[in-house]
Amino acid sequence: MTRYSIRTRVILFAVALFAVLGGIQAANRKKEFTARDKAFFADARTISFVRPGLNLKIVAAEILTDGTIRARVQISDPKGVPLEREGINTPGAVSMSFIAAYIPNGQTQYVSYTTLTQVSTITGKSAIQAGADAAGGVFTKTAEGEYLYTFRTKAPTTFEADSTHTIGVYSSRVLTEFDLGTNFASATFNFVPSGGKVAVVRDVIKDATCSTCHGEISAHGGARRGIEMCVLCHTPQTTDPDTGNTVDLAVMAHKIHAGSSLPSVKAGGKYQIIGFGNSVNDYSKVGFPSDIRNCNVCHVQSGPNTATQATNMYQPSRAACGSCHDDLDFAAGKGHFAATDNQCSECHRPDGKDFDLSIRGSHQIPEYSAQLPGTKLAILDIKDGIAGKKPIVTFAVKDAKGNPIKPSDMNSLAIILAGDTKEYTTLFSESAIATPMAASGEATYTFTNAIPATSKGSFTISMTGYKNANLTRRDDSVVTVRDAAINVWKTFSIDNSPVAQRRKVVSIDKCNVCHFQLAPHGRNRNQIETCVLCHTPSGTDVARRTPAQGASESIHLGTMIHRIHAGKKQIRDYTIIGFGGSVNNFNSVGFPNELNNCAACHVNGSEALPLPETNLNVSDPRGWIPSAGPAAAVCSGCHVSKAAASHFLLNSSQLGEGCAVCHGPNADFAVSKVHAK
Repeated sequence: MTRYSIRTRVILFAVALFAVLGGIQAANRKKEFTARDKAFFADARTISFVRPGLNLKIVAAEILTDGTIRARVQISDPKGVPLEREGINTPGAVSMSFIAAYIPNGQTQYVSYTTLTQVSTITGKSAIQAGADAAGGVFTKTAEGEYLYTFRTKAPTTFEADSTHTIGVYSSRVLTEFDLGTNFASATFNFVPSGGKVAVVRDVIKDATCSTCHGEISAHGGARRGIEMCVLCHTPQTTDPDTGNTVDLAVMAHKIHAGSSLPSVKAGGKYQIIGFGNSVNDYSKVGFPSDIRNCNVCHVQSGPNTATQATNMYQPSRAACGSCHDDLDFAAGKGHFAATDNQCSECHRPDGKDFDLSIRGSHQIPEYSAQLPGTKLAILDIKDGIAGKKPIVTFAVKDAKGNPIKPSDMNSLAIILAGDTKEYTTLFSESAIATPMAASGEATYTFTNAIPATSKGSFTISMTGYKNANLTRRDDSVVTVRDAAINVWKTFSIDNSPVAQRRKVVSIDKCNVCHFQLAPHGRNRNQIETCVLCHTPSGTDVARRTPAQGASESIHLGTMIHRIHAGKKQIRDYTIIGFGGSVNNFNSVGFPNELNNCAACHVNGSEALPLPETNLNVSDPRGWIPSAGPAAAVCSGCHVSKAAASHFLLNSSQLGEGCAVCHGPNADFAVSKVHAK
């Protein structure tokens, strides 16, 4: 046995203690990250040393009498430990770019001091563009992690000292040598050069509102983050010289989101912005996931995401309104006349009745009109819900005020029987319109189809339906819309075993974050629990395809939804033939969030492998693998290459898929790990 001196023992004990404490501290630091972060999976000691992340804070700014603009900025890691800009004594060099702008007195939008003249290599024309301060600005270190930046650009000596000024800084911290990517951060600072209080701001839409669909709102490679940063450059003074289009945020954002519905695009034109390096950014095929008239999706009017100037949407202007209605020439009176913006509000007041000339009324979506009586369904009781028998369903249909509606007065009323809940393979959909209503307002329907005698487990009965309603517009014209009910369902055991609910993979609430109210098939299907009844592993569009349209396409929900959202990444056509022979092509769909952000849609970690063993192979006649395993079917929605399909096949056999060996929760290539940002 080796004998050590007391001094050596003390040293060895201290080293061991520091190692343990360091490991604990490192492990605790890892807890600061989520499975969406690469740092969550990195070595704990690397995290303790690098401290990935980046914080920016502008603590002061001024404009001297000669127009010199200066700002003092602090850079630190997420723990508040100062970082060195050069990245010599702290891990990762930090680059920073600065913008200076002001809101002229009496105006609402920024004018940038930091501009450049951009000359188009396509048209030869030039245009002024707001941007970052040109190279030549000077950094002076004032403290650890703190720098004074003196702009190369100067404000004119006649600058408005009593107006709101804003300094913006966007930054990146490069940690690629530690396999931790590049960390981004932005910050803004409002001030009045004369020393007064900031009274005027530009705050029309909150970052949190954009982030509901887009994740963390960012652009230009990721460094420029947040609407407060965007509005400093995307001002009315900035134009794309290649196309002549303004990149004023109010106009550009409206036109991008309207995309394919723009009158100019429908007439055969395109809406494009030519960006850095002559990159062509074509938004002509963008489809807003909600109805484009639903202004409140972005211009939130209540709750924590309400911006200070949210009511700006009620202040019409030729630029903002003409961005969506881009077939109007206000000056020439083409389609609409307005010589000044003030004239707009003479007719278009903020609020009013449905379909009138008010801002709200003229954007009213008929399906959400207050004129609708409302339709509600309820499943009250299920009898004979056992194998071999025909279920008897007691239900009720009412309007929003609770008044009974006769089933015969409905335009559509379906009762759907499906099972079992492990994987729906039995499906019967029957019309209940002819069901008589009792004096109590209830109705009882007996299925014509019986539950197969060999069935086991749990089945689900769901109801869908709508009643047409006539709405009167301001010109007394009538529009007929479907007053669709929210789908209802009830799960029950058919063999006295415990009721087994269908596994929950995604949430309609998450769908509606972007889609507002997801309701395909004429608004008649509006709950995930109803969608999964028909969009099963064996489901294809074969019943609606003509022979000339070729092989059928999978409509399995997991496969279909992944392929729809990954539309632009597809290397083959993805078109579903729907009811009435409708052709639904999804090749131009672009997911507004990061495509690898599975949690944007999934719940309960349902994207993790292995998938439930009850899953069946998916019929995918037009895919690389005509009968694909459940994991291959959904993963191939995003991983679309032939090489990826070969990988799926190599790891499958008659025993099933071996995906979880490498991609399981604790594996080296776990789904969460390879999808981390």
